[in-house]
This record gives sequence, C-alpha cells and structure tokens, in this order.
Amino acid sequence: MRARLTIAVPMLAAMVLPAVAQTTADFSFDYSYPVEAARIAPLKAWLDAEKARQHRWLARAAADVRREAKAAGVPFRAFDMQTGWQVVANTLRFLSLSSSSYSDTGGAHGNGASGGLVWDKRAGRRMDATALFVSTAAFRSAVMTPWCRWMRAERTRRVGQDAGDTIFGQCPPVKDVTVLLGSSTGRAFDRIGVIADQYVVGSYAEGPYEHTLPVTAAVLRAVKPEYRGAFAAH
Repeated sequence: MRARLTIAVPMLAAMVLPAVAQTTADFSFDYSYPVEAARIAPLKAWLDAEKARQHRWLARAAADVRREAKAAGVPFRAFDMQTGWQVVANTLRFLSLSSSSYSDTGGAHGNGASGGLVWDKRAGRRMDATALFVSTAAFRSAVMTPWCRWMRAERTRRVGQDAGDTIFGQCPPVKDVTVLLGSSTGRAFDRIGVIADQYVVGSYAEGPYEHTLPVTAAVLRAVKPEYRGAFAAH
C-alpha cells in the first residue's frame, strides 16, 4: 500500500487481514483491518459494511469517469483507493484503532487521510475518542491547546515565518482532526495522538501535522468520570 500516513501513536504489532484487494481496468481497491477487530463480531460487521460502501462508490465513480473520458476522447487514468486499519492500543476495556487511507480519483494528485475509533468492549459499541471526554471544550483546553502550540512551532520549522497567512496555521476545530488514544503499557491510555491531515492547518505540500501528547492531570480531569479508570497519567 503506498502513500500511507505515519500515525503519531506507537501501534501494537498485529496481523492484518486483507478484507479485499482488487484491481480492474477501472480501479485498484484495498481494504484491511487487524485480527483484533475481526474477533469482535459487531465491529467486524461495521468494518465490512464500510469496505462494501467504499467499493461500491469507487466502482461507480470510476466507470462514470471512464465513460466521460471516452466520449470526450481523452485518456482515462484508473482510480485508486486504499484503506488500512491498525491497532493503536488494546486494553482490558477498549480497542483503539487508527486508519490511514489514500485515494487517487483523477485529480492533480492523490490524497491521504487519517481516522480512528475506539471500541468499548464492556458496552459493545463503537465510539469516537473524544466521546470519552466531558465536552469538546474540555478536550480542547486539555489537549488541543498544547497540541496547537506544538503545531505553530512545527509549521514555522517547516515553512518559516508567515505572519500574513490567513488561510492556514490556525488551531483547527476538534471535529477536523483525528484523535487516537494510545497506551505504552497495554493497561490504560496514557498518550493521545492528534493528526491534522493535509489542508487542515497547512498546504498539501506541508503534509499532515501529527503529534503525540502524554496524558496529564489536566487531561484526566477532562475525561468523563465513568472512563477515568481507563486512563493513567504518563
């Protein structure tokens, strides 16, 4: 799989199942997830449904563009879509997953994207990582504020001072970033990865901005009381 994103939170070594890998004249498609996810029936069902949805969209879109290209007498370039899920942390209560994807649908260049989810084994449900926190405002204060300090310094390192930049370089809304919960011990979440994909805080050429922060006392206070036992200060 090419153009994979590097996830900021260290991932556990795990076997990955190729849910489907297909190459046709119109497109290439690849979708995989780890055996830890495959062992949880409802999570596997959701991942398989996502695989099927992406595959249907890609097949239809590529066929449509091929027909349009033929009618216009212009070359057609096969589409490409790749998605891989990986384990970030597997604790007694939660399975934390990250995803990295790449798609090329005939534009000037392909695009990468990140994603993530948390599976609550006790409740048997899929959650966004930020749902474990008291509120978006609490998460922003405890996690995004230090992350954005890092981002501004990192952006200066990458592109230099750009005081006149009114498009990029702003601290992004929580909904626009990928949040990953990680663990160095396998017992509790003690680190949080935040990824801003291309175009979220910088241009495509700058690449994604990804950084891992430790769980601190301030972060613990921002976690909902019913989930605090699943976290530990680093």
